[in-house]
Amino acid sequence: MKYNFLGNTGVLVSELCFGTMTFAGKGYWKNMGSVSQKEADHLLKMAIDSGINFIDTANVYSFGESEMMTGQSLRALGVNRHDVFLATKVRGRMGAAINNAGLSRLHIHRSVDESLQRLGIEHIDLLYIHGFDPFTPLEETMRGLHEVVQTGKVRYIGVCNIPAWQVMKANAYADKMGWQTFQAMQYYYSVAGRDVEHELLPMAQSEHIGFMPWSPLAGGFLSGKYTRNQEKAGDSRRDTFDFPPVDRNTAFDIIEVMEGIAATHQVSVAQVALAWVIQQKGVTSIIIGAKRTEQLADNLAAVALQLSPEELQQMSDAGKMPQQYPDWMVERQRNDRVPPDTQIG
Repeated sequence: MKYNFLGNTGVLVSELCFGTMTFAGKGYWKNMGSVSQKEADHLLKMAIDSGINFIDTANVYSFGESEMMTGQSLRALGVNRHDVFLATKVRGRMGAAINNAGLSRLHIHRSVDESLQRLGIEHIDLLYIHGFDPFTPLEETMRGLHEVVQTGKVRYIGVCNIPAWQVMKANAYADKMGWQTFQAMQYYYSVAGRDVEHELLPMAQSEHIGFMPWSPLAGGFLSGKYTRNQEKAGDSRRDTFDFPPVDRNTAFDIIEVMEGIAATHQVSVAQVALAWVIQQKGVTSIIIGAKRTEQLADNLAAVALQLSPEELQQMSDAGKMPQQYPDWMVERQRNDRVPPDTQIG
């Protein structure tokens, strides 16, 4: 297991992050898995024994039960609190009360207190905002996040699932006020879902913000269970819960390339898909989840797979994205300043 610095924090986190979205499986979250407490203990032990020190959960996962199970597993396993870096999230609706959702200072403070109680810990290492709240000004959200850090209940803050311009606006405002800024970004990224390459991933690299891809197997679509001739796996959540969205024709092209690479290395297709994301520039730690120990063991093995530049390029080419505006104009106008055949440096 390798470790990477989380943004500008000086904190080292494992290149794999263990996600607990599969724990409990209540309500909507049953689509992701229904891992019991005993199974959670086994999975978390495997993850920690492999060298993972980064654990990701969220208050909204199974409406708090995932946090409760995560905390219980850490206690049952006798894990030293200083040996793990624990992340959770705020934004989602956690009850019927009208203000029990969103990114107001009121809800941020309340959610942090409730997460700490469920997890059974004294502080949260990394608190993400779990998406966009169109009804709360970014200034209020950033003030609330700064306040929970100032109380000692949170160490660092991060962001999920909002546009790049909003991340920059939020950080610029916080920096102007002398408040905490986002040090981590958690976004969907897989070889079959590369939208973040347009602006989000380059922004994270430019601003030295840690980048944590979620669903690097595209919700199981890149696990090796799906092919052009088999669009139902029989034991995957993708069969009934088709998320995140993928262009299936492109994804099948990528899977066919990965099958050849997997055969060459004698590994699973899933390991090839994970290794591609791990080896992308700017990626800090990829979030993996599991319902079974054999699934987790296979995912953990991806850190040992070193794809060649040629193999990485084959996969990238199979899922090549069309350039978006203004990217193609930026490239076109480059020639006005520096001709393509000019050697620089």
